[in-house]
Amino acid sequence: MVDRPLSVAVDGRELIGRTTGVGRYLLEILREWRGRPDRARYTVITHAEPPPAARALGPRFEWIIEPDRVGGTWWEQRRLPRVLARLAPDVLFAPAYTAPFLVPCPFVVLVHDVSFFAHPEWFGWREGLRRRWLTRASARRARAVVTVSGFSRGEIDRYLGVGGDRVVLAPPGSPPPIRTPSVPRAPVVLHVGSLFQRRHLPEMIEAFALVARTLPAARFVLIGDNRTSPRQDPRQLAAAHGIGDRVEWRDYVSDEDLDRAYRSARAFLFLSDYEGFAMTPLEAAARGVPSVLLDTPATREVYGHAALRVPLDPTAIAAALRRLLEDDAAHAAIVAEVQARLASYSWSTSAATILRTLTEARR
Repeated sequence: MVDRPLSVAVDGRELIGRTTGVGRYLLEILREWRGRPDRARYTVITHAEPPPAARALGPRFEWIIEPDRVGGTWWEQRRLPRVLARLAPDVLFAPAYTAPFLVPCPFVVLVHDVSFFAHPEWFGWREGLRRRWLTRASARRARAVVTVSGFSRGEIDRYLGVGGDRVVLAPPGSPPPIRTPSVPRAPVVLHVGSLFQRRHLPEMIEAFALVARTLPAARFVLIGDNRTSPRQDPRQLAAAHGIGDRVEWRDYVSDEDLDRAYRSARAFLFLSDYEGFAMTPLEAAARGVPSVLLDTPATREVYGHAALRVPLDPTAIAAALRRLLEDDAAHAAIVAEVQARLASYSWSTSAATILRTLTEARR
């Protein structure tokens, strides 16, 4: 048998437009594949022109743009299979929960979490039904399912009926720790991540309002698209607590502005009932910014003692924020813990794990 290079097709839709968690994960994996010494070749298929950061990946990546006005599930189920049939790749990597029913090659699917099974009340009935149906069908037909934490692996077994060695763990990697001189930072609290009901925007605002009573210089910066339903307005909530001039919300920023926001913060606030991993607290940690997180199975697994974990109680959340904003020794201790934790998460290791899984899944 001729030892030919592995041919991988990648569903690249999550790279288009404003890339958030899934798209950022995929881009980091592609960047790692770019530098590997093997001979694998990659074809990334999208419905629109990818951003410059993706186009800059280099000659190992071929881009196929299959235009479609509708996009989404329609594109995945109708357009993508036609391209795959024409390309005849060894394997498809589907990085966003689902794959086509008529996929003409083996595939591996990435499932970050199964919140739409665990908490169907967070989704509209049509959206929830679509996600549950397609994700379950994709996971059961896939050669392997990749996920990002032991917590999500257990949930996939529980809700999708897929377990054992068919579920492969490939957590997000940490950005390299940024070594900067130890200088006092302004009392800025930062949140980065799309705003959903499960991420408790009202409780974040209320907790910060309690902090603001005793720290007149404190500010709260939120960066993330507002996907709450029914809609919750950060500015209205802040105004209702009398801190409208102390809270800033931006739905999206460039990578450069995001890096500046991380570097200017003193504490990071991320309250979520359900996450597979939660990447943005890790990004904050790499900039020396410790987090206040809800105490959940996922945050215990991923962050351990490298964050302040709290119940969903504004008074307890405010106390943890004050500790990071005012107590230099406590702040330094958490930063030291989290910097040590960063070494546990490697994009290179996860990219190699996924590539090995794809190789095993090939025809």
